[in-house]
Amino acid sequence: MPKVSDDHLAARRSQILDGARRCFAEYGYDGATVRRLEEEIGLSRGAIFHHFRDKDALFLALAQEDAERMADVAADQGLVQVMRDMLEHPEEFNWLGTRLEIARRLRTDPDFRASWTQRSAELNAATLARLERRRAEGALREDVPTDVVLGYLDLVLDGLIARIASGHTSENLSAVLDLVEASVRRKD
Repeated sequence: MPKVSDDHLAARRSQILDGARRCFAEYGYDGATVRRLEEEIGLSRGAIFHHFRDKDALFLALAQEDAERMADVAADQGLVQVMRDMLEHPEEFNWLGTRLEIARRLRTDPDFRASWTQRSAELNAATLARLERRRAEGALREDVPTDVVLGYLDLVLDGLIARIASGHTSENLSAVLDLVEASVRRKD
């Protein structure tokens, strides 16, 4: 049996995640049946589950990949920039429905909650580190603990995701983000 290259395996894994992202976003976790995953990804269940133990592992890998992408932007430019990117390029964020599905499963599935909490720590750490840097630079307000600012920004992010995922993008959400950003800045 010929050995498959690492590039081929990475490309196949990416193909699976991209198709699964579309399927989970459209049908939710429960509605993304194995048959629908096969159709959306264009591969057999054997090929899909060769790379991922089961549907839950596939969903968790997808959620982790999206969280890592957000963490990269948050670490460099801040969580508000992640939100601005969502508004400016909603077509690049077809995983928003997946984020809503994560919220639902966090509430209803203790095993998923334990796995996700462990894996999502990277986004929180990146955002918290940026907030601490901004505070040290004198740009972040000092009358509110940094972890409270992080909680506030997380709530705004969840609300924005719910708005965008439900199709409400015509509102002046950019101005709302301006207000959010101004509310965490240090006032001189």
